[in-house]
Amino acid sequence: MPASPELRSRITDNIVYFARTLRKAGVPVGPATVVDAVAAVEVSGVESRDDLYWTLHAVFVRKREHRILFDEAFRIYWQSRGLIEKMLAVLSPVAPPRGTPEKPKAGQTRVSQAFEAAKERVAEETVPQIEVDAKFTVSGKELLQTKDFAQMTAAEIEDAKRALRAMTLPMDRIRLRRLKPSPKGRIDPRRTLRASMRAGGDIIDLKFRKPAEKRPPLVVLCDISGSMSQYSRLLLHFLHAATAERRDVHTFLFGTRLTNVTRQLRMKDPDEALEACSEGVEDWSGGTRIASALNDFNRHWSRRVLSGKPTVLLITDGLERDTDEDLEREMDRLHRSCRRLIWLNPLLRFDGFEAKAKGIRAMLPHVDEFRAVHSLDAVADLVAALTGPGSVNERTDPKRWLTA
Repeated sequence: MPASPELRSRITDNIVYFARTLRKAGVPVGPATVVDAVAAVEVSGVESRDDLYWTLHAVFVRKREHRILFDEAFRIYWQSRGLIEKMLAVLSPVAPPRGTPEKPKAGQTRVSQAFEAAKERVAEETVPQIEVDAKFTVSGKELLQTKDFAQMTAAEIEDAKRALRAMTLPMDRIRLRRLKPSPKGRIDPRRTLRASMRAGGDIIDLKFRKPAEKRPPLVVLCDISGSMSQYSRLLLHFLHAATAERRDVHTFLFGTRLTNVTRQLRMKDPDEALEACSEGVEDWSGGTRIASALNDFNRHWSRRVLSGKPTVLLITDGLERDTDEDLEREMDRLHRSCRRLIWLNPLLRFDGFEAKAKGIRAMLPHVDEFRAVHSLDAVADLVAALTGPGSVNERTDPKRWLTA
């Protein structure tokens, strides 16, 4: 029996509200997409909960990172409110029994925040506004600086992206053996004789020279496995800004394979650059093989990008599937090929972190610094540490974790 126009209107309203929730959670959903979703549900029909899930999934989800948000939003919006059973009663003669609720999944914070935003908007329309003196409270910017990337809401993630793009790398300089003209320094005999010959040999104007300086290249090896994907996506905004500022930045992403995304990050628009990175990487949010990725880098890329005494940033949690012998050998080769090797590990955000994993203990002897990379403050400390030959202290010394 076909549904009445009134019931069809209710189904359309629920899909529209669901699309608004997805948009607040960070999934780009436009009016045309909502129209396509309503038409898809009407054409395909709904005989089970899975039918509705995959019908809306086919319309709303267009990127890998949107799957988690869609799944959590679908669970909260449709299943918790019993809307699917009502739709089944409208579009099918008998509604199937409701299944057991699923366990909480990743992305729950942002989706819940989207629902809370809708409730707060309704409450603001009925409750009068009250001004609060917040001179003696902690500002939102200070809280955002120390907050873990994985615990941020959708609005906080957007603020963090803008803050990361605003960070600039210091003008780090290294001395070269090549000399260049200078107003003071060591005497340059060749230039001095040439200058005196122009004056007929009567006047000797001393010329000087000093060692030339240049900025060392920056090479980034970033883990994009499932445990690192949330941190990697935000750090790519920082790397995009660094690539736009300096042409000597080379970025590689690795999970089960190594991918060079330096050309993609040179696009001017950050969203377009990150979308190109996602399309060019096939193993995003999958497993990780650090030793295999480092072996590929050492064999095919080290001679191209590790010239000029570069600084290498290795961004990974160190959870390895390959053998420790291979990992230790590749780390040693990488360490000997660069000026500084800095390991950025988000696991250091835990106060009780201990280097007990075999992969982590195999990597620590071959790094110069061991730093956290889970918040804006941690990235700001990294930017400051890149100035000068090195800034190893008790907190960032890798030997501290080996002796613990």
